[in-house]
Amino acid sequence: MIAALLLSAAAVARHPAAPAGLARIDAAVSEAIAAHEIPGAVVLVDRGGRVAYRKAFGDRAVQPVRETMTADTVFDIASLTKCVATAPSILILVEEGKIRLGDPVTRYIPEFSAGGGERSKVTVEQLLTHRAGFAPDDPIELYSGTPEEIFARKYREPLRARPGSEFVYSDVGYEVLGEIVRRVSGKGLDAFAAERIFRPLGMKETEFRPIREAAGGTGVPSSRIAPTEQREGRWMRGEVHDPRAYAVGGVAGHAGVFSTADDLAKFCRMILSGGALGGVRVLSPLGVDALTRPRFYGDGDVRALGFDLDTAFSNNRGDLFPRGSFGHTGFTGTGLWIDPASRTFVVFLSNRVHPDGKGNVVRIRGIVASIAAAAMPADSRRASHRLAATVPAAARSVMTGIDVLAEEGFRAIAGKRVGLVTNATGVARDGRSTVDVLVSSAARRAGVTLVRLFSPEHGLRTDADAPVADGKDPATGLPVVSLYGHRRRPAPSELADLDALVLDIQDVGSRFYTYTTTGGYLLEEVAKAKIPLIVLDRPDPIGGSVVEGPLADREKLSFTAYHRIPVRYGMTPGELLGLFNAENRIGANLEVVRMRRWTRALWYDETGLEWINPSPNMRSLTAAALYPGVGLLEPTNVSVGRGTDTPFEVVGAPWIDAGRLAAYLASRRIPGVRFTPIHFTPSASVYMGKRCGGIRIDLVDRDALRSVTVGIELICALRGLFPGDWDRAKLGALVASASTLDRIEAGDPPERILASWESDLAAFTKVRARHLLY
Repeated sequence: MIAALLLSAAAVARHPAAPAGLARIDAAVSEAIAAHEIPGAVVLVDRGGRVAYRKAFGDRAVQPVRETMTADTVFDIASLTKCVATAPSILILVEEGKIRLGDPVTRYIPEFSAGGGERSKVTVEQLLTHRAGFAPDDPIELYSGTPEEIFARKYREPLRARPGSEFVYSDVGYEVLGEIVRRVSGKGLDAFAAERIFRPLGMKETEFRPIREAAGGTGVPSSRIAPTEQREGRWMRGEVHDPRAYAVGGVAGHAGVFSTADDLAKFCRMILSGGALGGVRVLSPLGVDALTRPRFYGDGDVRALGFDLDTAFSNNRGDLFPRGSFGHTGFTGTGLWIDPASRTFVVFLSNRVHPDGKGNVVRIRGIVASIAAAAMPADSRRASHRLAATVPAAARSVMTGIDVLAEEGFRAIAGKRVGLVTNATGVARDGRSTVDVLVSSAARRAGVTLVRLFSPEHGLRTDADAPVADGKDPATGLPVVSLYGHRRRPAPSELADLDALVLDIQDVGSRFYTYTTTGGYLLEEVAKAKIPLIVLDRPDPIGGSVVEGPLADREKLSFTAYHRIPVRYGMTPGELLGLFNAENRIGANLEVVRMRRWTRALWYDETGLEWINPSPNMRSLTAAALYPGVGLLEPTNVSVGRGTDTPFEVVGAPWIDAGRLAAYLASRRIPGVRFTPIHFTPSASVYMGKRCGGIRIDLVDRDALRSVTVGIELICALRGLFPGDWDRAKLGALVASASTLDRIEAGDPPERILASWESDLAAFTKVRARHLLY
């Protein structure tokens, strides 16, 4: 092996010296080769359209004879076929008006529904994003006979899940996509991709079945193709390694393409250039945007149409490339990752399955990406950080429900007498309150008559921390009915003279924040009154993608837990009330005036909307982000910062050793947060006027934050460090899960507690998916 490495070093010495920082790739890859994780590799790093690093390492083959790796080695790129050939081919056909992403697959392959069930509902987009309900692979027993016979059997296979309900990385869907290309274009995927993608981009050594003797092959010498494993008594060289692609003749939508680092670099440059390279256009700019734009489905797994962004398969992003970058991996040991913010991409090619299928590239691919990201010049890093921390301009001017209602001429409530449930957060983009918008001359011209106001907890001005009495709005003279006073529901008489009830309140995305329960009560009352509830939708301020925490037990439902939902549910008010209405079979006439330009990944400060405290102690987005976890502690004898300048960002008590607690939490290495020992004296609430030791929670990576995890870590820390001082008798008030409380009392570690929720969260995620509007 040492001799091979020396030969490889001689082979790469002809290339210019790598820029500072990127040279670290040499040692990392050589170490992986020495550990027998890979026989060799080719690595290419490009910045701004220029190759910054390109080297070959180790051996192309170790059996039957040793061959030195060269930078022009041709590799079986396996699942890179999906993003390099199949998905772009589908997008080309979309641009030509021959395919629509929302079309059912049966429109193009009628026999696709032969397996019955919900197969007829599967769409092209669901195939592209691995949400069609397929298993990862169809049984290998299906793959005998002609391709036509194989696909006929495949189409009779039942789905394993409801279409659109979950992300399961599946080769099956891409095999079908390859067939769609053939049916729609009249050409096999190999011919179509060669004609419309590879040849126009000058990818002269990229092709399915590269060593065909018949006309049309690339003419690549087989000696320059990296071998994989043995099959049928011969080494696979130029024949696809994937057994299912092999069974259908080497051309499949999920695998089969062979390519080089230089050719893949051309493809990546085309993507970064908006679909064109060297004056030749392959895709439109909007086609590239569709191919690479994150698709959020509410369960935390983020894919684009063909590319991976943030799933369990994103390991080759490394630790430093920002969210918003994208790429893909291949089973044979290949991968590419593209960061549009810094215009950097990494191509990593190996044949890790040679010679015995036991190689492993998961770690080295990530290390190479991290080295490449760290080696970017300072100006590139700043640009990357800046661009990754922002969102497209269109998404930074989110229109909430009240803005859309006004722009549409109050269509949803035109000619109606309405009541309005709101507080200080009910504000339009132009700064007017929702009350003012509904009594404006434009609303009156539409026949809108605002009859009565209703306020939730904290009152109409959102400044009260106690029950609130009924009153009168001084600006309009309208009566204000408190839904957090002697009662928490509107009386039948207060709805009897209304044609509709309108709700416009900013939620914070946590189960025990009582505005959601008020919404549930409103659904029940309007159903009885037979009038519609019209929700003017607003963002989930902490993002609409993450779901975490225990589901509330049915026996523990209360004003702080209206329904069996987890602590953090990742839904807008309109979506959540839709779930309540359907799953509780309330039967209310619910209408949601949807937002525009909001996407599930956006944090509130990325919407362009003004932050207005939704309650007296919810004073920042950071507080809202931490609240689902820190808030769990409120019923116990600790201060969560009420009576300080930073509620929900500090936790303490007179009996807490600040340094000890901070040191323990730091040792836990909890993603997204950092802990600092502090002392503080609350001016209100628990321990008012008493000096408390504790910790300040600094949010250092909010995308990595799992706030309920932070809460459970705090609970377990207090349980273990201060068992005689911490009174957790009332902890269940907000945890609302008997099994979780039992595990806490039993001394289970945080990891076991978190794992205990997985099946419930998986079931909830499927229910939740039915009610997502964005």
